[in-house]
Amino acid sequence: MVTPSQARRIWIILGWLLVLSVIFLSVNPNPPELTLNQSDKIGHFAAYATLMGWWHQIDRNAYRLALLFVLLGLTLEILQSLIGMRQADIFDMAANTLGVGIGWFFARFAFGWSARSLAP
Repeated sequence: MVTPSQARRIWIILGWLLVLSVIFLSVNPNPPELTLNQSDKIGHFAAYATLMGWWHQIDRNAYRLALLFVLLGLTLEILQSLIGMRQADIFDMAANTLGVGIGWFFARFAFGWSARSLAP
């Protein structure tokens, strides 16, 4: 039987793996190609909605999380332009931010029940 503290620890480890995946995919010079039009915007939106939704189950301070994830998205877009292999895109930044907002909404109102015992 998994105790609540063990479940929280597992949830946090998986959350950090999600964050590292987003960082890796953002700075990777050869990101995965999807065939849909504007599929990269959908990917940005989905990634940041997932991050916000996941972490909001652990930390109920949604304002802090939202600020951190919006700043992460902006920083990674700027970093892409500095690396030179990829190009920063304001629409990617918008998709990231919109994803954070939707992730917040769903974590709060739609699936916030999934891990309520994980939040301190």
